[in-house]
Amino acid sequence: MVPLLVVLLLALLLFGAGFALQALWWVALVVLVLWLVGFVARPAAGGGRRSRWYRW
Repeated sequence: MVPLLVVLLLALLLFGAGFALQALWWVALVVLVLWLVGFVARPAAGGGRRSRWYRW
């Protein structure tokens, strides 16, 4: 009985980890798209030239 419970617990844990990793990939993809849009559509700096892509 104990080995069956261990296998079921392991399967549940791996399923949960797989779902979490899949969700993290989608979040990373959304952040990448937003970063690329912000990189392309950044505002112009004073004097008409484009600003740097970083803030420091």
